Amino acid sequence: MTSSSTGQLVLVATPIGNLGDITPRALEALQTADTILCEDTRVTAKLLQHYGISKPLLAVHDHNESQRLPALLERLRNGETLVLVSDAGTPVFSDPGYRLVRAAIEADLPVTSLPGPNAAVTALTLSGLPPAPFLFLGFPARGEARIQEFSGLRALEQTGLQATLAWYESPHRLLDTLQDLIAVFGAERPAAVGRELTKKFEEMVRGTLAEVLAHFRQFPPRGEITLLVGPPPEDDTGAQDLDTLLQEALRTHSVRDAAALVAPQVKLPKRTVYARAMELAREKE
Repeated sequence: MTSSSTGQLVLVATPIGNLGDITPRALEALQTADTILCEDTRVTAKLLQHYGISKPLLAVHDHNESQRLPALLERLRNGETLVLVSDAGTPVFSDPGYRLVRAAIEADLPVTSLPGPNAAVTALTLSGLPPAPFLFLGFPARGEARIQEFSGLRALEQTGLQATLAWYESPHRLLDTLQDLIAVFGAERPAAVGRELTKKFEEMVRGTLAEVLAHFRQFPPRGEITLLVGPPPEDDTGAQDLDTLLQEALRTHSVRDAAALVAPQVKLPKRTVYARAMELAREKE
């Protein structure tokens, strides 16, 4: 795969559970790489051992990616083929590698990607929720920041966003995250959780947020988790309610005071409501 002049960065998707899901092209790329860049050398070594592949491994993760960039780019310029993998699934997709890919593109060095397993897409296809548009959001924030994150998404829905939302989540945080989703989006919002996808104990739990929460209270979650929340119903009046409340408040209050008054009623961040209040005030001028 290495050219006589410039090398190539190859992004290779690896199995998310079932080792049989690796593609022939992925195996060829791993077998012909000069070096395999991986999130955790121990995890990737097990995959290579299973397929009888022996190649140099170099750890490239969130804590050292920036420092490694100059040397990696130089190796590409010198004609090496570098294969980038994550612990499981498609590299860069909520995993390390974005900075390397961006740097290689900016340096006009060849980058290609071999498609394969991805937990978010797999869960989406199994969820029964609308597949397009969908918005992948990585891992949710923690604590109070998580509520703020969800409130911001709800605010976007109230201005027209209609999308299935997807996150990765750890099993020990799933119950708290589901409770926060209910607080912001409501207990009846359709949702799904994919657990241990492609593995022996694969599970897909579908229902309302309340039903999904009840299931995992009874059966504590384990393994890799993908969490999805469906779009608001067609008769969702959130955007209309926000504007109606703001217009009423603006009759007798300043923009700032109107936003402070309405924000608790619609369960949105004050700054989000303030921005909409400013827009409505300008429309009146």
